[in-house]
Amino acid sequence: MPRDKTLSHEKVKKAIKEEFLEKGYEDASIRSIGARAGMTSAGLYRHYADKEAMFNAMVEPLIESIKDWTEKHTSRKYSIIEDGVPGDELFGENFVDMVKEVILPRRDEFILLMLRSGGTKYEHFIHDYAEENQKEFLDAIRYLRENGYSAADIGEEELHMLLSAYLTACFEPIIHDYDDEKVIKYLDTVQKFFMPGWLKIMGISN
Repeated sequence: MPRDKTLSHEKVKKAIKEEFLEKGYEDASIRSIGARAGMTSAGLYRHYADKEAMFNAMVEPLIESIKDWTEKHTSRKYSIIEDGVPGDELFGENFVDMVKEVILPRRDEFILLMLRSGGTKYEHFIHDYAEENQKEFLDAIRYLRENGYSAADIGEEELHMLLSAYLTACFEPIIHDYDDEKVIKYLDTVQKFFMPGWLKIMGISN
């Protein structure tokens, strides 16, 4: 009977994840991954081109989910503004919800991204993600001002600092490997701390 390629690939993925979680990208080895998967290095290369491709395959689905959530969230906010609903409804859904819905169910991949990605293009994920989103945030602030909100006049560097602090605070409970109940409790605390500031910056509260 022919070998089940799907089963073999899942076995390889499991071995790759275990290796990177244990050793990080830089210290992981193809030979060790092969041993975990019960195959030779040549066998692994039939699944992935190299170690970088293996790591990318572990984290990129999560990154794409984060980006998809962010884009949909932003589109919804613009729709809410255009519909003229009360300003406090702009934050009915927020980044903490994304952490709960997208990141928390994929803890292993997130730990790979945040703590095991040294030597990869993803090793500065928080900085890069904040940078990617600050232009969109600044555009949103300008749009709010154009639509009658008293949004703050804030510069790129200042906003980058605030976004980085917010992201770091949201990610910390998972990085510290707290159980789901504690993570959600701490995320709620983070939200209560940061939200008044965001509302003021967006011109939604005084």
